[in-house]
Amino acid sequence: MSAAAVIVAAGSGRRIGGEPKQFRMLGPAPLLAWSCHALSRNEGISELVVVVPTGVAVAPPGWLTDLCDIVVEGGPTRRDSVGLGLAGLSGEHDSVLVHDGARPFLSARLIGLVLEACREGPAIPGLPLTDTVKLIGEGGLVLSTLDRDRLRAVQTPQGFPLELLRTLHEQSPHDGPEATDDAFLAESVGIPVRIVPGDPLNLKVTTGADLALAEWLVRSGDPAAAGIEPPAFAAG
Repeated sequence: MSAAAVIVAAGSGRRIGGEPKQFRMLGPAPLLAWSCHALSRNEGISELVVVVPTGVAVAPPGWLTDLCDIVVEGGPTRRDSVGLGLAGLSGEHDSVLVHDGARPFLSARLIGLVLEACREGPAIPGLPLTDTVKLIGEGGLVLSTLDRDRLRAVQTPQGFPLELLRTLHEQSPHDGPEATDDAFLAESVGIPVRIVPGDPLNLKVTTGADLALAEWLVRSGDPAAAGIEPPAFAAG
């Protein structure tokens, strides 16, 4: 079976400030380069599209074009950017993985788990919660305590049969709740979504504290111990 991957990296990084976080250095390479490297060298992935901000798409850096097949311009929302990434695929594929460029520590094990599971339908990685979770109402008052045994913190990559995901993006209404991930589009029309075990190292860099943690992990050697290596990086 043929599989493609789309990395969504079109955000402005406004919560950290300054240069978009996906292009900041993380150890020896830009943060985005880590997941590009993991997917581009994976034998299960035959085509990689990376979705970037408008200014970057006009003249992408050489290291990025070396690591992926196609670079496309993103849209105003994550959903728009994923749709543009799917449209940018040049080949015919059975399935597709969608990954957030802000998750640098992507292991071959997790890629393989999602690829295998999505042959049967949508599949997403998730982690059990350790904190107690409360549902709150107006004024911050607690309405109930949720059963954390039935809750998962969801990650990417999320895997789908390619034509199914294309159809979901084309036909799902844009005037409803915001789709913060692609699984939501399947859930909203009753398509079952399977959870596979996530990876604690597969953190999402959203804030300055997240970036500091990612930098510490690189120095500690934890990603390397899990087989997650950055690409050789040459500026430009």
